[in-house]
Amino acid sequence: MKVFLSWSGQRSKEVASLLSDWLCCVIQASRPWISTRDLDRGSLWFGEINDQLKDTTVGIICLTQENKGRPWILFEAGALAKGLSTSRVCTLLVDLEPKDIEDPLAQFNHTFPTRESVFGLVKTLNSALSTDGLDIRILEQVFNTYWPQFEDRFSKVLQSTEGQPPSKPRPKEDVLGEILENTRMLNSRIRKLEHENERYRMREMEMPPGMIREEASMMLKSGLPPELVLERFRGRMPSSMLKDLITNYEMGKLGKEPN
Repeated sequence: MKVFLSWSGQRSKEVASLLSDWLCCVIQASRPWISTRDLDRGSLWFGEINDQLKDTTVGIICLTQENKGRPWILFEAGALAKGLSTSRVCTLLVDLEPKDIEDPLAQFNHTFPTRESVFGLVKTLNSALSTDGLDIRILEQVFNTYWPQFEDRFSKVLQSTEGQPPSKPRPKEDVLGEILENTRMLNSRIRKLEHENERYRMREMEMPPGMIREEASMMLKSGLPPELVLERFRGRMPSSMLKDLITNYEMGKLGKEPN
């Protein structure tokens, strides 16, 4: 079960790192994923985020006074909530109170750094495992074992990182405008990639049969599995010719004379 950990800013990053390590101990079936880049630079790596969201089960957003209004936090929260129908989105209020949170983040289930609240988050993660989840009695025992570690490290994070005073909320029009700009940038890049892919496909279709056969042969010699070569060139050269090429290649590997 992949757990996507969202952060922005040093304090948020430290808490996300703590969660990543701690969750692996409490729920061993979990696979926390934490980015290595500040989310304010997120407009440069949409593709990476989208790849990680494909099989994400639960998303946890580590919110602080510093990052609660940052556009990328809002964008990623929306991507988590909308990306998968089975995903669940939770916020961990590191140094915030519910009254400090505005929509759309206010719509999510908030977790506080308290024993009872964090255990509720752990139960949510465990229930996402369905039949593979731990029995509630065992889960509680494991949680009680590792809770002191979480409490201790969380306290040290707060002491070692500089807290930010409550920030003045940005006008919603500004935030929405920046999100819209990032979305348009993403759409532009997708259209460009689609255009380049179409041009490449057209060039492949115009290749003479001899060059297609040579390309397929080179891919086989490079170690590409025959199944992938078959799929790639299906429709571009006769099936019988393609199968003969693969058969001759495999016979050559076995030291037999090709047909």
